Amino acid sequence: MHAPLSYQPTDSAGKLAKGFMRNPLTPILGIFLLVIGYMALMLMPREENPQMVVSGSTVIIALPGATASEVQNVIVKPLERKLKEVKGIEHIHGMAMDNVAVINAAFFIGEAKEDSNLKIYDKIMQNMSILPKGAMQPIIKPLDIDVDIPIVSVAFYSNNPNIDPTKLYDRVKEIQHHINGLPNVAVTDIRGAKKHQYNVLVDINRLSGYNLSLGQIVQATQSLAYNVPEIKGKTQDNQIVMIGVRNAIESVEDVGNIIVAQYGGSAIYLRDVATISAGSDIQNFKSALVTVKGEDGKFSPLKDQITLTVSKLQGTNAVNIADAVKVELEKYKETMSAQGINYVITRNDGERANEAVNELVFHLLLSIVIIAILLIFVLGWRESLIVTFTVPAILAITLFIAYITGQTVNRITLFAFLLSLGLLVDAAIIVIENIHRHFHAPGAHERDADELMIEATDEIGAPTNIATLAIILTMVPMAFVGQMMGQFMKPIPANVPVALVASLFVAYIFTPYLAVRLLKKPGQDGETH
Repeated sequence: MHAPLSYQPTDSAGKLAKGFMRNPLTPILGIFLLVIGYMALMLMPREENPQMVVSGSTVIIALPGATASEVQNVIVKPLERKLKEVKGIEHIHGMAMDNVAVINAAFFIGEAKEDSNLKIYDKIMQNMSILPKGAMQPIIKPLDIDVDIPIVSVAFYSNNPNIDPTKLYDRVKEIQHHINGLPNVAVTDIRGAKKHQYNVLVDINRLSGYNLSLGQIVQATQSLAYNVPEIKGKTQDNQIVMIGVRNAIESVEDVGNIIVAQYGGSAIYLRDVATISAGSDIQNFKSALVTVKGEDGKFSPLKDQITLTVSKLQGTNAVNIADAVKVELEKYKETMSAQGINYVITRNDGERANEAVNELVFHLLLSIVIIAILLIFVLGWRESLIVTFTVPAILAITLFIAYITGQTVNRITLFAFLLSLGLLVDAAIIVIENIHRHFHAPGAHERDADELMIEATDEIGAPTNIATLAIILTMVPMAFVGQMMGQFMKPIPANVPVALVASLFVAYIFTPYLAVRLLKKPGQDGETH
């Protein structure tokens, strides 16, 4: 039992030191902070860069038969004037083409995405009356940066150059369906695919022989290219079917049997003037090629590929989603190999995010070790050990608060920790240095060690608080930086002040607690006891 202390602290620093220095719950608090910090680091969603709020919409309005100048005058200009009335729009860009108008409205970065999209929709719907007669219903496509930018891209290719490209598309389409059902996957998309299509190659000579035009062929095929209803019929149970829908086109023969005209009292079928085949969209001249490095280190010849892209929901862990996609792909690897289909992951933001976070965590630990070594030469190994412990405790508090406030671990978040690392140890160094000074002051051997600790901590409380507050205030203006830079650097003003405040509490609570157990007070003869 310690005798009652004669020194009574007046500052919060001394009061915290007095309350926790001999408290049996202090080590439990330290362990608890380290545990929640580690859990926050493991649970926080990881991504390479911080997510930015980018809002905007594209409005598409078709006006069949109108020229570009007509579209410009009757659709683009009137709607541009109306959209300028919407608060928060940074710029509007309209394009007029034959038959269609496209208007892009971009909001200031940081504007709420849902509210911005709703403002555009409301403004367009309120001004439908200014659209000319014959204009189609407007199509409003919101910009969603979280969905539009994929985190995983997979290139599928076949080792057999003679394989039907539509078979490759069918296989990838099947895999896409399963991947789209994975947790936190927002959108999947297939690019560069050759899709199924009936190809009608018209013979111009035969067409002129029947005195037909291409317009008649197009009109005849379009008229039966949709699902047509069957008005009546009965089922086996003698129930009446009022309306049933079946495919009008099911085979090459169905396409060939389309009647395009009548000539001399006889029907002219599409097969009479064209060659019809079931294949892929041969008019699609776009293609993407991929080359793969084999086990022997050599690259294979270029092959046609289909790319499957995967996007994630906002605020979710890119690492977990990318790993889940890889696991799902492994399920189909053997069956695809048997069909001559292989794949290679061409983009993996989850892996890159994990590498970036792990690398920065490594540098963070390396910086802590460097600080500890420097303090050994300046203060001594015991003092260095005390200060070094405070850094993980401070980072643990900051990570936990970042986790509960919905932040993610990314390069900028960890950069904020690295930026503030030198500042985090200031309070602990000031406290331990003042304790060291009091321990070695004349007459210190006659005073109680606990009283010296509390007095030393209380003495530097006010100036340390003011100095830390001044540093925090230098970070505050960064929170008001607008546009893309403000969104990108947002983790710095959000985390550095929290870390600095945490450094004060950790320094006032744990530094005296550890010092009273590790530091030795010199005796009257100068030897430590």
